[in-house]
Amino acid sequence: MVLMAEAMPDLAPITLLLLFAAALFGGFVDSIAGGGGIITLPALLAAGVPPHLALGTNKLQASFGSFTAAWRYRRGGMFRLRDLRWGIACTALGAVAGTVTIQLLPADLLARLIPVLLAVIFVYMLVNPRLGEGARPQRLAPAGFYLLFGGLIGFYDGFFGPGTGSFWVVAFVIWMGFDLRKATGHTKALNFTSNFVSLATFLLGGHLVLVAGLLMGAGQVAGAWLGSHLVLKRGTGFVRLLFLAVVAATIAKLLWGSKF
Repeated sequence: MVLMAEAMPDLAPITLLLLFAAALFGGFVDSIAGGGGIITLPALLAAGVPPHLALGTNKLQASFGSFTAAWRYRRGGMFRLRDLRWGIACTALGAVAGTVTIQLLPADLLARLIPVLLAVIFVYMLVNPRLGEGARPQRLAPAGFYLLFGGLIGFYDGFFGPGTGSFWVVAFVIWMGFDLRKATGHTKALNFTSNFVSLATFLLGGHLVLVAGLLMGAGQVAGAWLGSHLVLKRGTGFVRLLFLAVVAATIAKLLWGSKF
């Protein structure tokens, strides 16, 4: 079922099964280190879903995963919702602005810049092996941090998207002094916010394939549940290793020229 008047072939059962598997793996990866979109969006495009429908469908299924991970991390005591109210508000406003702007400006302006920024993050994490292993001094007050990074990263996720989780994790580690586990928990709450805002925009325009999105959403829930369970049980070294792997894969995918 497509929520817009556009002809496209029905997806075969085997294709839907493969999309479910891609979403399960994407949800697992995204709940730990972000970057699940480098798995799920290419899978949708490979299935023959038109790009603008693939973007909306990807936001639908990603919202299931980010919500599941955020809920698990909240239950695990990794963040308190009342402490994130200002961050959620700033991120939502940023995502609205980004989603509106993407309809006015070409996204490929950022496509050339983001691999460079991610490469800087990768190298910075690589040469600072102890970064995120434990708490560090806080450099910004929460209100200022969320106003700045909520607006910027929320805007970016609404406008373009790849690497959003990576940017949040590093921002929390460097500016708020969080360890990687705590940063990951807070990241998923704010990532869900920007995902949901973007999804609402796509829903209003009818730009998504409902059946594929819901089926992939189920895969996201399963993958996010498993990934968040591992984060809660394992140390920061595990998170760091997967984080670096996902950032490297995101850089490679962007340089390869895929559209997210």
